[in-house]
Amino acid sequence: MFEQLYAPWRESFVLGHKKDDECIFCAPETRRDVRGLILHRGRRAYVVLNRYPYNPGHLMIVPYRHLARLEDLRRNERGEIMDLLALSCRMLHEVERPAGLNIGLNLGRVAGAGIDGHLHVHIVPRWLGDSNFMPVSFDTRVISIDLRAITRRLRAAFRRATSAKRPRR
Repeated sequence: MFEQLYAPWRESFVLGHKKDDECIFCAPETRRDVRGLILHRGRRAYVVLNRYPYNPGHLMIVPYRHLARLEDLRRNERGEIMDLLALSCRMLHEVERPAGLNIGLNLGRVAGAGIDGHLHVHIVPRWLGDSNFMPVSFDTRVISIDLRAITRRLRAAFRRATSAKRPRR
């Protein structure tokens, strides 16, 4: 059975983003981690909570280098992104307890990338029945968890999981 993940509440983000604007994924060191929803920093990539989530706990893994094509990632960047992907899945299972996860890349605008100049990996937690009538009937998405609360929980879990050795950039 095919299920559609429908997210009309993100339209303002997609339509509002101008190509000439500064990339929202670049220079994360200039933003405070709490305000920027950054959960964990690696040497070559970081984990951030999506401000326009499909579901509560929607994370993204973003390389620090600004590049659009998967094949342009260096071997060490690919390796760290995969390590952060595994760590992020573990943290989501531990903290939010989803029934499943959607993991993916949208490479290029026609492939669905809202920000097509800076590659990023999406991790979307899923629960049985997580799509309901609100988006279709009322053009409203019910996100039942406050972004600040989920940020605190996930950041604490990442800190506990990685406290033995913190990578430096």
